[in-house]
Amino acid sequence: MEEAVRARGAAREAIEDITPAHLRDHIDGLLESSTVVPGVVTLLSARAVESGAKRGDVEARAAGVQLIYEGLGLTRTLARDEPWNGEQPCIESNIAVLAADVMVSRGFSLLARTEAADTAVRTVKSFGRDQTERRTEHALETDVFELAMVAGTTAAGHEVPTGIRRYAEQLATSVANRNSTELLFDEAVDMLTKLSGRHPNWFDETTSSATDP
Repeated sequence: MEEAVRARGAAREAIEDITPAHLRDHIDGLLESSTVVPGVVTLLSARAVESGAKRGDVEARAAGVQLIYEGLGLTRTLARDEPWNGEQPCIESNIAVLAADVMVSRGFSLLARTEAADTAVRTVKSFGRDQTERRTEHALETDVFELAMVAGTTAAGHEVPTGIRRYAEQLATSVANRNSTELLFDEAVDMLTKLSGRHPNWFDETTSSATDP
C-alpha cells in the first residue's frame, strides 16, 4: 500500500547522512526488511483527522516513530538473544547495538519539536521498565502505536483523540496475530476516523474488539 512505501522511504531517507557507511548500510537493511506498521499508523492517523498537514512534515513524524520502534525492537531482540555470549567475534552484534542507539536517537530528533515529543520520552521510559521487569507481552508495540497516533493526529495542531490507548493495545494484539497487515490497515482507517470524533460513541461496552472484521 502507498502508506507503507511512504513510511519506509521516509525512514530510510532520515538516515542517509549517518556515518560510517557500514553502520548506515546496516540500518538501511533493517528498515528495508521491516514491517513499517508504526510508520503507517502515523500516516493513517493524520489522514483520519483530515489534518491538512504538509506531506513532508507527516512523513518526518512517521519516520521518527518508525526509527524509535526499530531501535527499541532491536534492543529487545539483542537483550533476549545475547549474541555476544557466543564463541565467534561479535562485531556484527556490536554494530547492531550501535544501530539500535542511533535509530532511537534519530527518531527522537525527528519528533523533538512536535506534540509527540513527551509521548516519545514516555515510550522509551516504559520500554526500559518493561525490559527490566519482563512485563506485558506486546507492551512495546502498544506504546509505539499510541505514539504513532499522537504523532499523526497532532500533525496540524489537532488535539489527541480520546481512546487511543485502548485501541493501541488492541492493534498491537491484532498485528501479532496476523500474517498480513493489509486488511488490518483498512480496518485502522475506519477505527482512526471514529477515534477522531467524526463518528461519536463508536466504542461502547458491547464492542469486543476495535479490530474485529
